[in-house]
Amino acid sequence: MNFNELISKRQSERKYDARSIESEKIMQCIEAARMSPSACNAQPWKFIVADEPTLKNQLAAAAAGMGMNKFAVEAPVIVAVVLEKPNASSKIGSVLKGKEYTLMDIGIAATHFCLQATDLGLGTCIIGWFDEKKVRKLLHVPRNKRIPLLLTVGYVSNEVRQKQRKALDVIYSENEY
Repeated sequence: MNFNELISKRQSERKYDARSIESEKIMQCIEAARMSPSACNAQPWKFIVADEPTLKNQLAAAAAGMGMNKFAVEAPVIVAVVLEKPNASSKIGSVLKGKEYTLMDIGIAATHFCLQATDLGLGTCIIGWFDEKKVRKLLHVPRNKRIPLLLTVGYVSNEVRQKQRKALDVIYSENEY
């Protein structure tokens, strides 16, 4: 599919069927994330793929607090995105400019992952609401590391929903605010 079709088709999926995902497809998604750009080529990420059912269900439970993300248990795979230490250039730039380049980089990498998944016929949802401490413990992530995102991945049978977006004139202007 062409790029416009891909971005139109990609949506946050919250219903997955029981089919398992081929490891080759997951690795293609990881490779797409690996190839994404990052500030000063810092690549401040590590992806932990959880597909073992008991562990995956424990991660889903950690994401389902306060009634949120109940759907995560349906996904056959949950990927944790761990924030790794940036290189010196990126870290200095973040301090000097007051911008969290590493978080931007993680977002770009997660988007590449999700777009690749869509191209492969998979659905994804980017989750930011979860018990990070519990996820860290389940995945044996060192205490000094952050886990900004979880990604649910699976096959879906949903139709592409009509996207609701702000009008172009609300989000766009030329030469001034």
